Amino acid sequence: MTLYRKEPDVALQVGVSTPARLHLGFLDLGGSLGRRFGSLGVAIDGMRTGLRARLSQRHAASGPGSERALVCLQELGERLGLQGGVTLELNEAIPDHAGLGSGTQLYLAIGAALDQLYGLGLTTAQLALAAGRGRRSGIGIGAFDHGGFLMDAGTDSGAGGSAVPPLTARLDFPEHWRILLLMDGRGQGLHGGREKQAFRELPPFPEATAAHLCHLALMKILPGVAEAHLAPVAEGIAELQRVVGDHFAPAQGGRFASPAVSDALAWAEAQGHVGIGQSSWGPTGFVLLDSEAVAQELAAGLRRRFGELSPLRVRVVAACNRGRRLHAVRADERLQQIL
Repeated sequence: MTLYRKEPDVALQVGVSTPARLHLGFLDLGGSLGRRFGSLGVAIDGMRTGLRARLSQRHAASGPGSERALVCLQELGERLGLQGGVTLELNEAIPDHAGLGSGTQLYLAIGAALDQLYGLGLTTAQLALAAGRGRRSGIGIGAFDHGGFLMDAGTDSGAGGSAVPPLTARLDFPEHWRILLLMDGRGQGLHGGREKQAFRELPPFPEATAAHLCHLALMKILPGVAEAHLAPVAEGIAELQRVVGDHFAPAQGGRFASPAVSDALAWAEAQGHVGIGQSSWGPTGFVLLDSEAVAQELAAGLRRRFGELSPLRVRVVAACNRGRRLHAVRADERLQQIL
């Protein structure tokens, strides 16, 4: 059964650009109150998935990440019951399986383009369900819609997978703060079947630990972001990372998935930078910092300490306090570049 409400607009071209995100950790892996997971995250600038889409005779994709994009396009088209083809032109892509939310952002960007081309009138949450995203975390969906610093409420055990985790808080991340990323290009974080198996095999998560992490998020981390006070945010995120990282250690080989990233984070912490952690399953690590100058100084120190031959790549980014950017024009107009 098709979902579109009007004839597809063959003259329409749609551009979508969406930011990467960091997943900063889960709050309640036990779900004793009826909601499981719950998480914190932040959208980041500097790495995006960007594409243009138009109707065509058959599905096609070109540009960075085009093979994965074509699979996403075919899956979404089938699940939404759409007829005909769509051509995608990708101009940038978030690195795959690095803990930056590449899959969710790609599916949602393609879904938003299909929504425009076929006049579906679907919400982002409905597109996420059609794509099979948001089964544990709503951070990627919130980053797509709103950007900023985000907290979601986890999955409702009584909903049977019929809803994505709702956002319970969204704040602007302070504009002057910076996030130093440590990326290890030699490997990828757990994903797909290995990720599902890891969740099945994790030990029980103590209720008291979940209560501690929720208390930390509500009374320390969120107020720190709201008041642009880095110390409680950095301390709170670091504690969350220690607890959750140690819980996941049997599945990923340690608190952090990449030994090289782990060494670099330990060195940064020894220099007095408290807010360290790993995004999702990694291997990307991060350090929270209060200014561009401090971030660049640390980046230079890390490059000197670990050398140019290290597999690590150091990058300084800001948060992104807005969600996806979408621009739709007819073929007789000029599709403006999405900045």
